[in-house]
Amino acid sequence: MKKFIQTLLVASLFIATIVNAEVDKSALKKQLQKNMPALTIDEISPSAINGLYEVMAGANIFYVSADGRYLIQGSMFDLMNKKDLTEEKLAIAKAALINSVAKDEMIIFKAPKEKYVINIFTDIDCGYCRKLHSEIDQYMAAGITVQYLFFPRAGKDSDSYKKAVSVWCADDRNAALTAAKSNSNPPPEKTCKNPVDAHMALGDELGVRGTPMMITPKGTIYPGYMPAKKLVEALSLESK
Repeated sequence: MKKFIQTLLVASLFIATIVNAEVDKSALKKQLQKNMPALTIDEISPSAINGLYEVMAGANIFYVSADGRYLIQGSMFDLMNKKDLTEEKLAIAKAALINSVAKDEMIIFKAPKEKYVINIFTDIDCGYCRKLHSEIDQYMAAGITVQYLFFPRAGKDSDSYKKAVSVWCADDRNAALTAAKSNSNPPPEKTCKNPVDAHMALGDELGVRGTPMMITPKGTIYPGYMPAKKLVEALSLESK
């Protein structure tokens, strides 16, 4: 019902602000930045509705009127084709963000016979993160390469954050991560140049609210724990 109401709001705005000619995007951008100085705008383009413009800001999409006065936050649906137009664009933006992370800025458990890749934001002290990692061999045996990014939910300077940094600074990061998640032999506290803050900032931009959070190279998000068999089914459907 909420999404349907959002659709009606978009339609109402269209009726009230319809504009046949494309506006000056530069002027519209300046107006938006004046009203929302903290917003970093990546792109402005006409939406599927005349007179309504799509604003890309990282992994967020907004819709604004041609004069920059009215803003709508929500999903736009094509009822005729039964498509969520907003989600399609968001997936592209999320894919660009996650795929921009260099391989050497993640801890990777590579499948011997790789079929799929999944990126996972993880917290060393999260119960379901530990459950997932205890089954890491099952994921790899199923052809899933797991690429870990850190997202200590308790924030910077928490014990979870310090553990993440210590794991990254260990001589064998994969072994250190496994040990830390199992509590069998936590790595000694270390500090070094690390990507943990960058991981957390990216997680915030992608809307991570809990861990584990999985995101595919195509930008599809699977929140929470998912066993290897179900994840393979999901990734297989996405690849079709």
